[in-house]
Amino acid sequence: MPKLQLESPLDILSLNGIQDTGTGVQALSGATGLGLPPVSVQWLEGAGDGATYRGRRVLPRDIDLPLDVLGRDRGHLKQILARLSLMLADQCTLALIEDDGTRWTTEVVRVGGGEYVYGADSTGERDMQMVITLRAPDPYFTSSIVSSKTVGGDAGTAGFLSSLAGLPVASSQAIGEITLENPGEAPAYPLWEVYGPGRDFKAVSQSGETLLWEGALLAGEKLIVDTRKGTVVDASGANQYGLLAPAPRFWTIPPGTTSAEATLIDVTPASRIVCTWRARKWMVV
Repeated sequence: MPKLQLESPLDILSLNGIQDTGTGVQALSGATGLGLPPVSVQWLEGAGDGATYRGRRVLPRDIDLPLDVLGRDRGHLKQILARLSLMLADQCTLALIEDDGTRWTTEVVRVGGGEYVYGADSTGERDMQMVITLRAPDPYFTSSIVSSKTVGGDAGTAGFLSSLAGLPVASSQAIGEITLENPGEAPAYPLWEVYGPGRDFKAVSQSGETLLWEGALLAGEKLIVDTRKGTVVDASGANQYGLLAPAPRFWTIPPGTTSAEATLIDVTPASRIVCTWRARKWMVV
């Protein structure tokens, strides 16, 4: 059965602690906010009846988690509550872990809850019950499994297509058409890593959206294009965004199977392009 846990750079707090070890923090039945996130829908109302749908925007989700906190004694209860308080003091990660170890995560911030009624929710001895409210600015849950495709590189590296020889490509140009499989329910953001030497990196979606970087990489240099963050940096973290062609499109990978094209000019056998992405879900259960 899936389990929940809270994670920060300094700690991992299981929300299945009582069931697993007899003490700790336990998420109880009655949790809300793990289903479909809220949306803001735009309508165009004219002079006639009804309205025309114009689009929608997915809003941040609020998650209410009823918790039971149980310690061996009063001192141990205080220690567990201190860990929980530190975890919720800043942004942290809420993770749902499947039976096969697959993780679905979303970043969260506590926006309410955490109160208790003395004498009803706790007597200050061993246990306490409370409800915490978390807000996820990204309303989707992201998979821990990374999908990856590569074009170029040495002979042992898998290319985008096995039939590239049939394409009209110059010897100094690497070109690949890749099949992108997104098993999620929401668009996924590709992360492009381009290894030099080469110049003029271009990524084109199946629908024709184009991302073009008009710079050059020497042997051993790397370019990282993060379409989720909308950033373009080199291996040292230096900003390379200014070398993008006008009107860049940081396109996403829709659910299902699509294709894309990637090119790099003035390449050698050491040049390669790596595309990675993670599936995202509307809801978890």
